[in-house]
Amino acid sequence: MFDLLPARLEWYYGGPLLGLLIVGLFVLANQPLGASGAYVQTSGLIRHRGGVVTWRVWYFVGMFLGGILVTQVLRDGAEIRSGYDSLRDVFPLAVVIPMVFAGATLLGYGAAMAGGCTSGHGMCGTAQRSPASVAVTATFMATAIATTLVLRLLTGGDL
Repeated sequence: MFDLLPARLEWYYGGPLLGLLIVGLFVLANQPLGASGAYVQTSGLIRHRGGVVTWRVWYFVGMFLGGILVTQVLRDGAEIRSGYDSLRDVFPLAVVIPMVFAGATLLGYGAAMAGGCTSGHGMCGTAQRSPASVAVTATFMATAIATTLVLRLLTGGDL
């Protein structure tokens, strides 16, 4: 189970670097770093809407290409990894597909209702001492912990 992310950057490098990026972005552009904001800006560019912040579009493209690079190009074996292999080991595909669809739908709805995503609220909003971001981040974390506990109970600890 712990081999899921075997060759990752240590937290004591990545955390401070991410913190410096967030603070630097506030200093230079007075804007938060958030994934849902990047998605909204990219969607606006595709729909030819005005006022698109170009760096957010590149941020979104970079997240997508970075994910492809890490999971498909820099992988250890010849097998393509989908990211849902652990779920597939426990549940049949007919259960995994609606589970992932429901999760993605709830995630998008939650980000829209909360006015941002986990990265935006958790890293940037709390850094700005926003009470709303602190409350939303606590809700994200509590929900993630509860979901993990339920999955572990339902799968007998296999997930």
